[in-house]
Amino acid sequence: MSKNKSLTEQSNILSARFGSMAGDIAKSLRPALIKSAEEYAAAMRALVPVDEGDLKESITVTAPGETTPAYAEGGGRRTAGPNQALVTVGNEDVRHGHLQEFGTVKQEAQPFMRPGARLAKPRAQRRINRAIGQAIKKAAEGKA
Repeated sequence: MSKNKSLTEQSNILSARFGSMAGDIAKSLRPALIKSAEEYAAAMRALVPVDEGDLKESITVTAPGETTPAYAEGGGRRTAGPNQALVTVGNEDVRHGHLQEFGTVKQEAQPFMRPGARLAKPRAQRRINRAIGQAIKKAAEGKA
């Protein structure tokens, strides 16, 4: 900020920079979200029990603003928010991921979703925090 500008002018410049930060952060965050979701999915694929491979193949990543496959979450489709990347298990043909994860009366649980998420979470959080920090720094310097 310039020493020759009034406090009001400096405040207006700062407000304009802050106003543009949200869009810049979301733009910078998208690649980090997708890469992190891919790592979550890879960890789940590594841990999923494989019989025919259909459950493993049904693990998909949905990028921000895109829609999940049918029947993947809650019996229908869901559109990811602008700051979300979704990892889903299941599709129209494969609808037994929750049974594998939690088990049934006749089958013991073979968890793969929650352990995969626990493995991928620390790295994903660091990546996302780094992307946010870099976006804020660029916006504060006026480079965005």
